[in-house]
Amino acid sequence: MGKKIRVAIAGVGNCASALIQGIHYYKSNINSNYENDVIGLTEYNLGGFEPNDIEFVAAFDVADSKVGKDLSEAIFAKPNNAEKIIQPDKTGVPVLNAQVLDGVGNHLGEIIKISDDPRVDIAKTLRDTKAEILINYLPVGSRLATQYYVEQCLQAGVGFINAIPVFIASEPKWQSQFKNKNLVCAGDDIMSQVGATIVHKTLIRLFIDRGVKIDETYQLNIGGDMDFYNMLDEDRLEDKRISKTSAVEAMSPYTIPMRIGPSDYVESLRNDKVCYINIKGRKFGNLPIELDLKLKVADAYNSAGIMIDAVRATKLAIDRGISGPLESVSAYCFKHPPVQLPYHIAKSNFLDFVKDKKPI
Repeated sequence: MGKKIRVAIAGVGNCASALIQGIHYYKSNINSNYENDVIGLTEYNLGGFEPNDIEFVAAFDVADSKVGKDLSEAIFAKPNNAEKIIQPDKTGVPVLNAQVLDGVGNHLGEIIKISDDPRVDIAKTLRDTKAEILINYLPVGSRLATQYYVEQCLQAGVGFINAIPVFIASEPKWQSQFKNKNLVCAGDDIMSQVGATIVHKTLIRLFIDRGVKIDETYQLNIGGDMDFYNMLDEDRLEDKRISKTSAVEAMSPYTIPMRIGPSDYVESLRNDKVCYINIKGRKFGNLPIELDLKLKVADAYNSAGIMIDAVRATKLAIDRGISGPLESVSAYCFKHPPVQLPYHIAKSNFLDFVKDKKPI
């Protein structure tokens, strides 16, 4: 297609690596007989946009190992450890140094050397590069840094997609500011293609719909990338636990005792994530039923296809002159959207939005 979606990225970690590699992967591997059945995407052509229509025009980070490098090279710089599936073409987009604020926690600060390059004016860079959307891929717990990028987007007239569990699209204060500026926002906390939250949500809904009374449930997650290492700082986990827990709670009409959230860092897992889900309840005759499930995935790639869908749908909203939080896009693509919905309804609303049958 001739029309591009001009995207900036804040945080060049594993998720950014998977997204950028994934776009080049589909560009290199797609053929005309496969367009309607592409693994990992809702549709190859979504609302007239293909994955390769996403063009990266700016990138921001604070790590010395990444700042100054072309984006295509920075995604492989340590401490990133997502699997390499393809070598992207040079983008001509250097990673620029940005404000740290609370973007680097205590544990992450042990691993990352902060760049001493001059810090750029984010809003000016967004305007100069004609960015339409900024994706927030900062580390979990980066509340002040996320709000800083939100403010830069509001100044520059740029839409905002929030991939992390800091509440922006689901927070009335920020919703109204985007609405007043005639800008869009989507989020919060990106949902994986088949990850812990979507599986847990679906199982809870299934048990309840089939008449099971759920007595308790838990979800434990371990991984070996910098996301999990960063989350060793317990004080950075509050929003993450809220995001994941609220997504599951919303599937039940009654309160279920539950414990959900990241549990530990296991270095040898690298970018793999292992999830354990347990559900206990009672079925017919008040007899017990218990489920134990283990799910293992390459973590960064698990959300890349969903982000490609979110970017394309957000661009559709921009082109249609929509402003404020995107409820349909957020309910389908994110764990903590403005409105929580069961998966099948969220997907139906998302596709209706893409087809311009649902306003937001």
